[in-house]
Amino acid sequence: MQRTQFGEMACSIARTLDVFGEPWTPLILRDVWVGISRFEQIRADLGISTKVLTQRLAFLVEAGVLERRQYSDRPPRHEYALTEKGVGLCDVLMAMTAWGDRWLAGAAGPPVLHRHKACGRIAHAEPVCSECGRPMHAGDIEVLPGPGAAVA
Repeated sequence: MQRTQFGEMACSIARTLDVFGEPWTPLILRDVWVGISRFEQIRADLGISTKVLTQRLAFLVEAGVLERRQYSDRPPRHEYALTEKGVGLCDVLMAMTAWGDRWLAGAAGPPVLHRHKACGRIAHAEPVCSECGRPMHAGDIEVLPGPGAAVA
């Protein structure tokens, strides 16, 4: 069965899901983000099938989220690195982590901690307004049509 294509919708969430919405994708990106960059390392860490991982990595390279880099000539071997576009998706992963830590971590607490390199403190992602710098949450905004909105 063909997956619904969201990339043509006039919605930034739908377009992001077109790249990021397949369940293995965030986990693959998480692995590359934390330094697990070689095919066999990713496969072993996730327990994902070779076929599915091959397909997802090819898609992410084609989408410009990852780049494939050769690290060995004999035999030819490759690893994966985040592109600028991929690093941007890791910001989404940080928001997902903050939500999961708050609502799903349970009594054991979060499975990983994030240390902010700039201040050295353990922190979590929190959206802030790009204009005033204050925290910005869903209840704090009004959604307005933008220049790319679909014409009615």
